[in-house]
Amino acid sequence: MQAFATVLRVGQGRAWLKVTDAGGGCGRCDEPGGCRSVQITQAFGLPRGEFALPLVAGIDAGDRVVITIPDGAPLQAALASYGLGVVLLLGGAAVGSFSTSGTDLAAAVGAVAGLGLAVLINRLLARSRHWRARLRVELAPEAACLHSLQES
Repeated sequence: MQAFATVLRVGQGRAWLKVTDAGGGCGRCDEPGGCRSVQITQAFGLPRGEFALPLVAGIDAGDRVVITIPDGAPLQAALASYGLGVVLLLGGAAVGSFSTSGTDLAAAVGAVAGLGLAVLINRLLARSRHWRARLRVELAPEAACLHSLQES
């Protein structure tokens, strides 16, 4: 997933960006009925006018840059965040309901325990260097990307 952005300002080791063109997709992102699937700014939380990324050498305020997120990274993050929670919540509820008491309270306790385990696993994943490396966001000057495309 790639998008073009403009550097609004730099400082404290960060570059504040505003996405100017989220290329790719079918081109119906902002039209009624469009899926908005290529809006890269939503990968960083609620849509805002600007967001910050770690500063890369050679980038200054006013530069156009390319933001790249590896293919599959948003899906992996969503599956870990939401999918794991749902699976462990339902699994915990199933274990609780099949316990010796078999009551609704046991199922609810199992569901809460499963959800708690999912929260713990997600916190551990967030601290994992290997996991964070798979979800990296790369920032490069637009000129460098255009130059590499012309050479190939």
